Amino acid sequence: MDTLDRKIIALLESNGRASNARIARDVGVSEGTVRRRLKRLIQDKIINVVALPDPGKLGYNSEAIIGVQVDPDQVDAVAEKLSALQHTRWVAVTTGTYDVFAWATLPTAEELGVFLREKIGAIAGVRRTETFVNLGVTKREYGIPV
Repeated sequence: MDTLDRKIIALLESNGRASNARIARDVGVSEGTVRRRLKRLIQDKIINVVALPDPGKLGYNSEAIIGVQVDPDQVDAVAEKLSALQHTRWVAVTTGTYDVFAWATLPTAEELGVFLREKIGAIAGVRRTETFVNLGVTKREYGIPV
């Protein structure tokens, strides 16, 4: 990955609907070059082209980050099971007090409670959870500085 790839990615992060022609003009190369670069970046799984919805505007009014303590030999299995749940949007294996963190979005606080008890609580290897309910989101981005 070189400087041109990073410029293309940065432009797409600011406007995911930018055309290849627009990107080409902005970075000073041909549209064909942009098309080939994007194809390679997607094939190599360096980038994914996605829509980033606002959960609240789609009826998911309860968002939470869930810290999960797990039996040491079950960390990967628990992370995989959490990833497979319908309402988890992001799952990461971590260091520190919690072995895994998950971000979940659900329509109501009541449904979050059921999700915690009946879905996460039922996963073998889960020792303890702590739930951090989002009161508001001040930044919602997907991506990293390039």
